[in-house]
Amino acid sequence: MGKTIAIVNQKGGVGKTTTAINLAASLAVLEFKTLVIDADPQANTTSGLGFDPKDVRTGLYEVLVNEVPAKDAILATDFSYLDILPSNIDLVGAEIELINVPNRERIMHHALEKLKGMYDFVIIDCSPSLGLITTNSLVASDSVIIPVQCEYFALEGLGKLLNTVKIIQTNLNVDLQIEGLLLTMYDMRLRLSNQVVEEVKMHFQDLVFDTIIQRNTKLSEAPSFGVAVITHDAESKGAVNYLNLAKELLHKNGLTKTSMMESKHELN
Repeated sequence: MGKTIAIVNQKGGVGKTTTAINLAASLAVLEFKTLVIDADPQANTTSGLGFDPKDVRTGLYEVLVNEVPAKDAILATDFSYLDILPSNIDLVGAEIELINVPNRERIMHHALEKLKGMYDFVIIDCSPSLGLITTNSLVASDSVIIPVQCEYFALEGLGKLLNTVKIIQTNLNVDLQIEGLLLTMYDMRLRLSNQVVEEVKMHFQDLVFDTIIQRNTKLSEAPSFGVAVITHDAESKGAVNYLNLAKELLHKNGLTKTSMMESKHELN
């Protein structure tokens, strides 16, 4: 089996890319074969894992627009269990080029179908928009994780995003689920952060992950070195937070390494 999870929020600066990189790296450290897909033209996930987007000759753009097989665009990272399907600025043009393509919302879904069985998890880092590439990501996914920063405008636009998810569920992907809301950028010293946590948990209850991602210098530094925080400083709060998130995700889905091995054995 395998599960595809989109990290999505149309607001920028909420921790989508940080979550995509570090959740994927944490799953890899736990020895779950993971693919992270950079579906953002800014290509921060690509650079955040040590690849220069300017050097990407075959990435998500080529997969979506030129029908290059996804496996031909995948690169290995420094983690034994983590690969990346990279991106670059070319992805900006994909929405325009795909506008008249039949079933344009399902192009990524069809591309990823051919990777079935290769990965335990596929994590998609979406751009801060609700355009065609994000729609493709949602149609290709089994569930979504929504990062929500612990700041004043935390709930702004969240209703619109949840409505978009509902529209996708109704019209394009009936099986799409909300994996959970992830509280990010938490500072326990600030009253506002604690108020946001209380408000989000009051509104969304069981949909909110127990794990909260705290503000952490090491977490902010890691992308500048082109590594995940667990490589940069494995004992930092950021590394511990994301490792806990990975474990919570596995527990939520009833998965352990043993259960995954048993599942694969049954398939064989």
